[in-house]
Formats: sequence, structure tokens, C-alpha cells
Amino acid sequence: MSLLTSLARASASFLQATEQRGQATPAAGTAPAAKAPEQASGKRDGDVTLNGGDLPKAWSRLAVKQYKTDVGQDSAFVKETLRHKLAEYNLNPATRVGLEKSADGRLSLSARLPENTRVQIEQDLNNNKPFREAFSRLSVNEPTLAFVDTAVKLNRAYGVSNPLLDTLVSENQQFNGLQDLVHRYDSLRRTVSSEQVEAAGGQRGYAFSFNAQA
Repeated sequence: MSLLTSLARASASFLQATEQRGQATPAAGTAPAAKAPEQASGKRDGDVTLNGGDLPKAWSRLAVKQYKTDVGQDSAFVKETLRHKLAEYNLNPATRVGLEKSADGRLSLSARLPENTRVQIEQDLNNNKPFREAFSRLSVNEPTLAFVDTAVKLNRAYGVSNPLLDTLVSENQQFNGLQDLVHRYDSLRRTVSSEQVEAAGGQRGYAFSFNAQA
């Protein structure tokens, strides 16, 4: 009788242990309970991760190539006009010509020429409206493009951030046309000191130097 009692007790213990394991372990085919949101994502509330990594910097989307095309058209027109003007007066095509816009908006020509010839060419250029307009655009567009192009190249090559470039560029790509940048650049040059502009890689003033054979 004691043997039967021992077997009965052993069977009861085995069934109890089996039931306990069944409660602790999910049945086959049953998905484990979902983790809490914080545990599942590994991120705290407020953390945001964008697929593909960080968004590109606004300056990296500037259409520098298009800016160069636009500026290049005016530069080519100015050079070609000066080249023809030297030929018109039978001057040495290797003559170096300097051109600036004075405070009153007139073009000032500098060159090693007889004074009366220099004055006549200067007058011709000032009477040439398309030339004046092209040079006027060039005088503001080229310095801005030179600064932007240099700053972007340094950013890409060395990761050197230029605070002036960051100020010029809008996060909205619609407002990053060349004329938008020119307007902001001109405004900054009017409000900050020349030392700050030069330290940031900018320039004050504009002078055009031309040599037809260069």
C-alpha cells in the first residue's frame, strides 16, 4: 500500500509541475507580447530618426553650375565688346584694360592708351546700354558667385563651415536663386565691417580686368 501511495504522490507532483510550465511558456504559434513603445524602438519620446540619415545642408543644393552659366554669358559679352572696341581703334589686342563703375553709375576705363582714345572708348561704352547693363549685372553677380563657389568647395572638401554662407542660404530652395544670394550678400556687405567680409572670404568693390590675348 505504501508503494501505491508513493506512485500517486509522484504522479500528482509531475502534473502540477507540467501545468506551471505551461502557464509560464506561451503555446506554440502564439506571438510573444509586444514590448512597450520605448523598449521596442530603443528611442525616448521626442527622438526622431529620418530614413536615409540627416537631410543635406541647404548650401549643398545650391545650383552653382547654373550660376556660373548665367555669369559666364555676361562675362563673355563684356569681353567680346572690349575686344571689338580695341580692334575698332586699331589698338594692340594685348592691351590690358581695366573697367570699374563709379559712384554715379558711369563706367571708368583704365588702360595704357593715349588719353583722347581712352576717353573716346570710355564714352562709347557708357553709351552702349546693353554693355552697361551686362557690366552692372557682372559687378554684383561675379563677386557673389566667387564667394559662394569657394565656400561650397571648402565645405565639401574639408567640412569647413562658413558662417557668412550659412547666413546667405535659405532653407527654402525657391529663394536660393543667384539674385536672391546677390541681394543678401549685398545687404550683408553694407551692414558688416570690411574686416568681417574679408575674413569670411568676401570682397568689397568690383573691378574688371581684361586682356584679349590672355
